[in-house]
Amino acid sequence: MLTSTTPKRSDKPAAGTYRLHGSPDSANLVVRLVLEEMETPYQYVPVDRLRSEQNSEAYLKLNPQGLIPVLEVPGQDAPLFETGAILLHLVETHGRLGPAVGSLERGRFLKWLFFISNTLHSELRISFKPYKYVAEGRAAEDLSDGLILRIARSFELLDREISASGGPYLMGQELTCLDHYAACCARWAQIYRNDGKWAPLGTPYLKRMIEELEVRPAVNRACSLEGIKGLPFSEPKPVTLPGTTA
Repeated sequence: MLTSTTPKRSDKPAAGTYRLHGSPDSANLVVRLVLEEMETPYQYVPVDRLRSEQNSEAYLKLNPQGLIPVLEVPGQDAPLFETGAILLHLVETHGRLGPAVGSLERGRFLKWLFFISNTLHSELRISFKPYKYVAEGRAAEDLSDGLILRIARSFELLDREISASGGPYLMGQELTCLDHYAACCARWAQIYRNDGKWAPLGTPYLKRMIEELEVRPAVNRACSLEGIKGLPFSEPKPVTLPGTTA
């Protein structure tokens, strides 16, 4: 069984071991789900958002944007950030949870990976904290409300793709990192400022997919490590551990 630890920042990683930097229920959840599915050893390094550790000099050397997650990868000349880039690297390195380079399904996989990363996840992040883009108050609420309509449309497109592929996953019968990423986005869309504005009831194929994930041992392990209780995707509840996104 895969084990993970939470070392102090001064701890040195074991040779050949990933180091995942994150905070509870942030985008590191997606990466952790994939690492657990791959049964790949990693060390988890907590980033205390309450103390703004993501803006510390040490963390900014890892990701100058001050965003989470970061994955330190043995053999790479710099840490990886951007969730989509991390997932693509893991898929290509381990040959799991995504089609091989040159396969017929590769293009379809890539377009949905970048759609989830660049469109769905990006718009979700803005909807969580619209006051970073417009003045807090009516303008922020209008922006958030407008974005949730676009986000709902994105979930409808994913639902349609699952249906067209024959399901139960985005790529058909084969589980890929796309499913973990989409499920996390579905979780976050139902909580963290958007509570009550969207639910997967109107996207039955997507709903079935996230319910399939909820019974997987790797998903249960990852969610437990993140402090996520209950049904993480179909009936999500915010995490209340220190340093959470909200």
